[in-house]
Amino acid sequence: MRAETRHQLKTDRFRGATLDAAEMTVHWTVEHKNKLIVAGVVAAVVIAAGIGFWYYLNRQDQQASLDVSQAVRTLDTPVRPPNMPPQPDQPSFASSTERATTAQKQFQAIISKYPHTHAAEVARYFVGVTAADLGDNATAEQNFKASALAHNRDFAALAKFALASVYRQTGRQKDAIALYQQLMDKPTLSVGKTMAQMELAATYEQANQPLEAKRIYQQVEKDNPASEVGQMASAKLQALK
Repeated sequence: MRAETRHQLKTDRFRGATLDAAEMTVHWTVEHKNKLIVAGVVAAVVIAAGIGFWYYLNRQDQQASLDVSQAVRTLDTPVRPPNMPPQPDQPSFASSTERATTAQKQFQAIISKYPHTHAAEVARYFVGVTAADLGDNATAEQNFKASALAHNRDFAALAKFALASVYRQTGRQKDAIALYQQLMDKPTLSVGKTMAQMELAATYEQANQPLEAKRIYQQVEKDNPASEVGQMASAKLQALK
């Protein structure tokens, strides 16, 4: 299998996982709690203002979430085969570059219009995804780092996983290894332990540390003897011999 084909398959699988994760993270309810000890009219005014602010933020995030859903659909729109004209009843793009560029503009618009919403955090993550697709590693790194600071552990882990991939692409295996170790030590629903282990082992291979890679694969094989990931680890071990 050609290298660019393997890369495209890995990108598609990664994008599919991130799209699924976005479905879980794109909806958010704003919590507004005020602890005020005031009296009379002042208290009434403050509470009324608090309710109004909560309502405003909630409406903002609902609309932003709808916009994120639309941008995600753009990112998942098929790319036409070469020389195939567009079909009026079936949305498509002439290239993956055109698709990523269009989606990135939509995500950027969400960040600009709804900067204080959780949906904007999700949009920022996808700006990183599209930047990586376009080969803009600096922008991808910047946005993934910002997303990795999110309070939602699952969302932050997904951003760290993507950031580690950027580090690998730019030859910073040491930084990638540190992130994968963090994800392995503190697994989440979005990035499980075996997922982090397999990428960590692959990074050790890239860094010319086959003994470390072998150690990780052996552990995965031992912990998952009857699963697909265990079989993948076994195959990797055979290749390292």
